[in-house]
Amino acid sequence: MKVNSSTIVLITMLWISFVSCGQKQNEKSADQDSASAISLITPEELNNVNKDILLIDVRTPQEYASGHVENSINIDFRASNFKDLIGELNKDQDVYVYCKVGGRSGAAAKLMEEMGFKKIYDLQGGILQWEKDGFKKVK
Repeated sequence: MKVNSSTIVLITMLWISFVSCGQKQNEKSADQDSASAISLITPEELNNVNKDILLIDVRTPQEYASGHVENSINIDFRASNFKDLIGELNKDQDVYVYCKVGGRSGAAAKLMEEMGFKKIYDLQGGILQWEKDGFKKVK
């Protein structure tokens, strides 16, 4: 039986297509199984829900004193007892976190997820984006 180069190319393309489709399906299944407890929230979305929620400003006390989102509490992410203070909170309650631009709150949200918190909302862009979008800080 004689096999020409076109047949080899066709078989190779079919095999590659089959293998890559299988990988994508497996990757999707893995992503679905490891759903994150963390969601980004926009300033507008936070403003719409900011009534009776647990809203944590993870900046330093000095940053918090310079202005913060109304109804927030301050638990400094860089404080040595941050994990202890966060550990006292109800892990089944939705928690909203923010910082200056999103770095510390992202790290805090990740830590909280590892500690077993079920749902964490991280303010996209932090308090700087909050202000940029026209929302006010309180002192």
